[in-house]
Amino acid sequence: MPPCFCSFNPPSTSISKFISDQPFLSMLETNCHTIKDLKKIHAHIIKTGLAKDAVAASRVLAFCATGPDRDLVYAFSVFRQIEEPNLFIWNTVIRGFSQSSDPHVAISLFVEMLVDSRVQPEKLTYPSVFKAYTQLGLAEDGAQLHGRIVKLGLEFDPFIRNSIIHMYANCGLLGNAWKLFDEDRDSDVVAWNSMVMGLAKCGEVEESWRLFCKIPCRNEVSWNTMISGYVRNGKWIEALELFYEMQEMGIKPSEFTLVSVLNACAKLGALEQGKWIHDYIKKNGVELNVIVITAIIDMYCKSGDVETARQVFVTTPWKGLSSWNSMMLGLATNGFEDDVFELFLELESSNLRPDSVSFIAVLTASNHSGRVDKAREYFKLMTETYSIEPTMKHYGCMVDVLGRAGLIEDAAELVKSMPMKPDAIIWGSLLSACSSHCLRGFQESSAGKDDDEEEADGETTGM
Repeated sequence: MPPCFCSFNPPSTSISKFISDQPFLSMLETNCHTIKDLKKIHAHIIKTGLAKDAVAASRVLAFCATGPDRDLVYAFSVFRQIEEPNLFIWNTVIRGFSQSSDPHVAISLFVEMLVDSRVQPEKLTYPSVFKAYTQLGLAEDGAQLHGRIVKLGLEFDPFIRNSIIHMYANCGLLGNAWKLFDEDRDSDVVAWNSMVMGLAKCGEVEESWRLFCKIPCRNEVSWNTMISGYVRNGKWIEALELFYEMQEMGIKPSEFTLVSVLNACAKLGALEQGKWIHDYIKKNGVELNVIVITAIIDMYCKSGDVETARQVFVTTPWKGLSSWNSMMLGLATNGFEDDVFELFLELESSNLRPDSVSFIAVLTASNHSGRVDKAREYFKLMTETYSIEPTMKHYGCMVDVLGRAGLIEDAAELVKSMPMKPDAIIWGSLLSACSSHCLRGFQESSAGKDDDEEEADGETTGM
């Protein structure tokens, strides 16, 4: 059992030597792969008093804040137990939250660091904060921090400058991004990529292409950014052509590139090209994560090859909810309504919880099959059991299925009850149903009138 430590001040030897001298810190470096492992080691670190040491605390924090199996709730609790966080600890926890689904926490921690901490931010702190503003789409607020950067004389630091360019470009403030980016000077590839992405995102795809062609040294991200930009702007053929050019140059595509070109194939219904990309994924051992699997299923469904999509879905052991939704939507749009209902039951029995997209799939299937009973059942299940607020698409499916069944009054009442203003699609569905129903009624009335006239004519002739 290692001795108990109340406080640690590593000697002049290196930190690595200090870590190697402590059994539990060494385990943290070599035998810790999951949060479960970390918690066990951390418990021993606390018992020995080693947790009070800044080096030990920073290593624990780094694993749970920025590691591959991170747990930011646990990271935050670890951070709060550190009495005097140093600059590395502040940067670590801010960076962890800036890369999470809660980037606002990174900004709150940065403000706390400015106001309450003896340690002040340095140049490695700021890129994470700008990343948080980017994720939140708050470039205007980030511009205030940009002003602080200028006052501190840090605007020429490449990491900070690139993070600011990325923030402005990603949030659509292209004028601000252009002021920092100068294509005729020594901008690095990160800045070029940010501008290519920002322009494509704002619909300026030709200007995005012009910049892409001028990048002095394109990397994998450059190609991926331009291909995804083409897909985003509906230039699917151009995306595929650029992908094949990428192949000819021997540049290995990332999973993001492959997802983009699979999406292009799906939009074009280009089954053969999609199959080639699927084969490429299998031959080159590309990781079949949820995003890739969903893109493959979506491509096959939208290209009309539902059976292959189903085979991919069934043989994949690590399906995410998006994969289930893609399969159900594909079945619904290809006329396999009963299969959608069965798959939804399987989803409910799994460890996943249906979301709003799942219910769009089953409502679409109910609409296509004319099953008013099913549509009402799923709509009630969505709102009452799963507490999911219906969107315009959900209401659109309900109005359509009720209208097609001739239940005009029910459809009209549903439109009145909507919490949002009906859009053109909702009104179009309702008006189409009214028109169709009135026409049907007129035809039936006319047919009945003709029968009466024929009967009267027959009686007259028989007199």
